Amino acid sequence: MPVTYPEAGDVLTLVRGNESESDAPPRVDWKRMAGVEGTIVCYAGARQISAIAQALLSHGRPPGESAALIYRGTTPAQRTVEGTLEEIAGMATNGDAALLVIGAVVGLRQHLRWFDDRPLFGRRIVVTRSREQAAELIDLLEEQGAEAIQAPTIRIAPAEDPEALDRACADAPRYDWIVFTSANGVDYFMRRLLAIGDIRDLKGVRICTIGPSTAERVTRYGMRVELTPDEYRAEAVVEALRGTEDLRGRRVLLPRADIAREMLADELRSAGADVTEVAAYRTLLGNAERDSDRDVYRMLLDRQIDAVTFTSASTVNNFARIFGEDQAADLLRTTVVASIGPVTAEAAQQLGIETTVMPARYTIPDLVDALVEYFGQEREHEVRDEESGIRTR
Repeated sequence: MPVTYPEAGDVLTLVRGNESESDAPPRVDWKRMAGVEGTIVCYAGARQISAIAQALLSHGRPPGESAALIYRGTTPAQRTVEGTLEEIAGMATNGDAALLVIGAVVGLRQHLRWFDDRPLFGRRIVVTRSREQAAELIDLLEEQGAEAIQAPTIRIAPAEDPEALDRACADAPRYDWIVFTSANGVDYFMRRLLAIGDIRDLKGVRICTIGPSTAERVTRYGMRVELTPDEYRAEAVVEALRGTEDLRGRRVLLPRADIAREMLADELRSAGADVTEVAAYRTLLGNAERDSDRDVYRMLLDRQIDAVTFTSASTVNNFARIFGEDQAADLLRTTVVASIGPVTAEAAQQLGIETTVMPARYTIPDLVDALVEYFGQEREHEVRDEESGIRTR
């Protein structure tokens, strides 16, 4: 609410909510205050706010003047109640502390609001990615107004057998293709390559990535991506590679997670490729409860979570391991489940977890866009049902 907006008047008056540390209303010349032009703002507990509003009314402040109560201001849980000063005075007798705003500026809120008008405002959304990789998803969710709650169900660690990765890096110039299926695979492979060799060792080796995020990570190391399939999953990689050339006899290196699916390697071998798989990193069980600053389990039980995001099959499987395979589906039964793609959704389905939201393109930005679209439809229904006099959101 823009309290200094020019069209709201030239005067802004801030009133202390209580006298010293007591519950008593502040000692103010209410008769004079009732005649003040412009905007009046006061932060106080419910009883003081009611008393302040009544004092202003009793000294001649117009009962029909626009007023609002703002609870938990500037947080994702912000809630605003609008009405006349007389209505607000009757409302604010119980409840939490709030910011009382009186004046014409309240009437401008619907035209100028932006903070609580974002599409995911007030939504609590759990992020199950590892802490190291959660930043992009968290930032995008918060930009749209959501309260992003970290509950990492996985953590990423170096390969258990670094010598195997070192051998693959040393042999890298001998491969025709290196296929990266994740940004983690790129990072762990390149760290070892640069530690024991030179990026120029990859001259002549073609690189294929499973999606734009992985491709972008490759370019950070100054390398060119030869091929990225239109569909961002392993099955599409095989088709894309077969579309470029006959794979018979071609040497293909797959640096990836220790728990990666065998489908990609098997299909490439079926096409005649000579495939080398190497664990570039490990995907381990995270500690969602210890590493979260919120009691996610309790919030799920109390139905205080709006959505849970899963960005890989391992995030789903580990969610079930952490919170119990026998109750994982029940915990999420009334919660929106957002899966980044069909492989993740299938892993959820096998646990009895139904996916509510899945983007057409399997990327983090598209996952957030899909959530915005889903909750946007819900919000349209809320707006249509909103009362014309007192508007609460």
